[in-house]
Amino acid sequence: MRTRVVALEAQTGRRERPCSSPRCLPARFISVDTSDTARRDDTPDTADTTGPSSAGRRRRTVLLLLGLTAVTSATALVLGLLSWAPDPPEPARPLTLGEGERLAAVRVTNLRDLRARVRVTAGTGAARIELVGWVDWSRSLLYLDVGGPGAGAERGLLQKSGPVLVIRPDPAAVPTPAAPPLMPPADRWRLHRLAPGAHLAPVLDLLLNLAADRPDTTTRTAPPDGARWITRESVPAGPLDVIQAPLPTGAPAASTAIGTPSAATPAPDGQTRYWLDQDARLHKLVTRLPDAGPITMIFNRADRPTLRPVDALGGRPGLPRALTDAEQRRLDRLPARLRAHGGATVTLTAPMGTDTNLRGAGWLSWTARTAYLAVADLGVPDRRTLLRRDAAGLARADLPAADAGGSTAEAPARPPLPPPAGGWRVSRPARDDLSVLVDAAIAAGSVGQRGAAVRVREDVTAGRTVDVIESGPADARLRYWLDRDGSLRRLELQTDAGAWAHLDLQPAVVPRLAANPRPAAPRPSTPRPSTPRPGAR
Repeated sequence: MRTRVVALEAQTGRRERPCSSPRCLPARFISVDTSDTARRDDTPDTADTTGPSSAGRRRRTVLLLLGLTAVTSATALVLGLLSWAPDPPEPARPLTLGEGERLAAVRVTNLRDLRARVRVTAGTGAARIELVGWVDWSRSLLYLDVGGPGAGAERGLLQKSGPVLVIRPDPAAVPTPAAPPLMPPADRWRLHRLAPGAHLAPVLDLLLNLAADRPDTTTRTAPPDGARWITRESVPAGPLDVIQAPLPTGAPAASTAIGTPSAATPAPDGQTRYWLDQDARLHKLVTRLPDAGPITMIFNRADRPTLRPVDALGGRPGLPRALTDAEQRRLDRLPARLRAHGGATVTLTAPMGTDTNLRGAGWLSWTARTAYLAVADLGVPDRRTLLRRDAAGLARADLPAADAGGSTAEAPARPPLPPPAGGWRVSRPARDDLSVLVDAAIAAGSVGQRGAAVRVREDVTAGRTVDVIESGPADARLRYWLDRDGSLRRLELQTDAGAWAHLDLQPAVVPRLAANPRPAAPRPSTPRPSTPRPGAR
């Protein structure tokens, strides 16, 4: 740059002071030498190219190291899993003192907890039965839905209270049972007898026998032969100890038929296993019974609603107490009030025995003290018994269902009017359960000695609130269902079978009933004249 300025001075003959600013020179003398700039542009920037390249190499190195670490860890994990073996389970051993005490307290704990939901599978193959429902150990009550391929005639709902068993058969039900409704249906219940050798009998007995009011002292002080701790299992409810021990030998024998001791009482079995928690609650039971095969019972200790027995078992137990003055006055005025009503239509539901379940409909007159009913036996659905009751006695006539009003055996129609003329069997008042129930209804509420009645509970029938009042001797207990107006809505009688029969009454105008036919008076017998024997004097 300096060389070009000197050259310009020589040409112009003028010497100008040097000026480093471009404005000091005329535009024609301004010349920019771009060679240095070009050289700087052509020279690569070492800082720009070297920085990114080093960072990339560092990133690649880090990723390579991370990948190598991951591969090494995975390889070590796989090798560890292949070489890992679980700790051997604790071997079976005799029971400790605490485990023996829990085993002895199982039945007392069941009674203390009152109720539990249960699911039972018994038998195998075509004989398998399945039960779902609840057991109430405090009242010796079962409420179950019966299913499975081996259910047979018991398929449907079942309730059992002590020795009395009633079923509500449903042959069209699906094979797999479900929890029954908490409010049981009111209709179609019947007294039932389990067939000898039925698989269901020992299962029901065992369910009720799993409760007692005191621990098994022999089990608590000395575990029974073969009792062993097997293992421990973890479930949502908590850890459970699996204990192998015989079934309790002190359990009371249940019954499978009315008044008949069970021939299939569970016998001790060394393969029985109990799943117990730390509070002696039974969560599962696996055993084998001679008449039922393998049995598995699973208990849900949290699902334990209050159960309601059906009417055939007496309904809710209630809390019996003495009558209040108002209740006693309503009971005292009952005969006069019924005679003022004149009469009522009646509906009969009477489980009289294991083979006799009666249904009936008809009329009752308190003014004429007569009754006329058509009665059907569920075991003989195509026949009807017409029953006429008056002050003189009882008359019965057996007819085909079509000639006696028709309809179904479960809900028979009222008897024909006028009554058929022939075929009546006349007898004096009998003492069978049906006659006692009808006689008590005709008696217009004569409940006997004052002060002998107790109020059992409050209930509801036909949309009306009633007081259930019990009276009568122990062998013929009667229950009067009185509404708050003092009208009789139902009359119940405990039958010889232990079940409850009842007449539902609805005040109504009843037809005038003719008197019963009278038995023909017996003709006096005349002595035959004696014929003298040959040779007699």
